[in-house]
Amino acid sequence: MRGRAATMTVIGFHNSHEQVHPGELLRAVQHAEEVGFTAAMCSDHLEPWNERQGHSGFAWSWLGAALATTGLPFGVVNAPGQRYHPVIIAQAVATLGAMFPGRFWVALGSGEAMNEHVTGEAWPRKELRDARLRECVDVIRALLAGEEVSHDGLVTVDRARIWTLPERQPALIGPAVTAATAARHAEWADGLVTINQSHDTLRELIEAYRGAGGQGTLTLQVHVSWDPDPDRALAIAHDQWRSNVFPPPLCWDLDTTRAFDLASAHVPPEAVTQAVRVSADLGRHAAWLAEYADLGFDQIYLHHVGKEQLPFLDAFGAHVLPQLEVTAPAPAVAIDPPGPAEPLRPHQELRPAVAN
Repeated sequence: MRGRAATMTVIGFHNSHEQVHPGELLRAVQHAEEVGFTAAMCSDHLEPWNERQGHSGFAWSWLGAALATTGLPFGVVNAPGQRYHPVIIAQAVATLGAMFPGRFWVALGSGEAMNEHVTGEAWPRKELRDARLRECVDVIRALLAGEEVSHDGLVTVDRARIWTLPERQPALIGPAVTAATAARHAEWADGLVTINQSHDTLRELIEAYRGAGGQGTLTLQVHVSWDPDPDRALAIAHDQWRSNVFPPPLCWDLDTTRAFDLASAHVPPEAVTQAVRVSADLGRHAAWLAEYADLGFDQIYLHHVGKEQLPFLDAFGAHVLPQLEVTAPAPAVAIDPPGPAEPLRPHQELRPAVAN
């Protein structure tokens, strides 16, 4: 059958809090399960990417409702270290892991200025954000292992302990859009998640992660735009996602929704097709997904960039998923919870973050 994947693949639904009211998004993910999607994930934003998107519900409130009202496993992409203290994220992860065993994972990244600037702290340069992230990961791992943690570094922790723990630690996934970041994440991550890019770039990411010893699942989030009218499919992508065509470091460093709107004011519709898979042909969408599965991705999450999710879910549930070898994911738990490679030192020298 056209577009049929050669390997079993999890096909999940990505929930974009920047674009859809959380109540509508909850109904959408419930419907996604009904039509055959086998997993879900969501964003964690304080601001939308542009004014037209118009929403930004709090992911952690929504996740409790979504996990309680579906049987799907869920993941979220989060940036600890500035807007979120790592102890708070560890507590949130532990609670969801305890309530919904094996059904929750979190991808821990270095963040974007648009969400983090609200603290009033300087926005660190990338190498400091990466170092801060690694400290946060080590803190979170230790807390999930039941340790009491004190730490002075790019983040500070004083005698923290998480009292309600899951039986098995949830998976901590590394998000990456470059091969260099993927290789760094291999040191600590239980898997890798990235977004749709060229096949060559995706192969480089996978090779960098696996070559550095990275284990666990390979996950891909794919931005798609579908409508029965091809012109409408392109118009939807251009309206909603033209602010998301910019590569790093620009997408990391623009700090407000307005800044993204100004930067994307003259992006033509055709340019958006570099970031979004746009087609009215459902068979073409199935073929694209099969190609991603053949690259080696274990899990693929579809993000329809339009604001209306139910028609997309119905169409893909009826005509795309049957063309793919869709399976359910394994439990979302850490591979071998090691905690930090070395004990966290209680009195490390404090190194202040430095702005660009």
